[in-house]
Amino acid sequence: MLKKKYVKSKDEYEVTFELPSEARDAVLVCEANGWQPVEMKKSKGAFTVKLRLPANGRYQYRYLVNSSEWVNDDSADGYAPNEHGTTNSVVETFSAN
Repeated sequence: MLKKKYVKSKDEYEVTFELPSEARDAVLVCEANGWQPVEMKKSKGAFTVKLRLPANGRYQYRYLVNSSEWVNDDSADGYAPNEHGTTNSVVETFSAN
């Protein structure tokens, strides 16, 4: 699940990425931060992490679960093909004005 909150003073979005899962660990990898893994915290059967993303953009991302399984987000704004023959999830951050 994606939750987006527009931060007008910074012209960016605070995006909460949420992955319901019973896995032991999960990380978010996103093109907005150079595909660097960001550890997700588990609470009540779901992993979550927040990132600040610039407004007016489309950013690809995926979840890496249990250090071996790539997972897309069922609630993504869209999907884009990747160089591995699969797809990445896409989050859009178009400003509210």
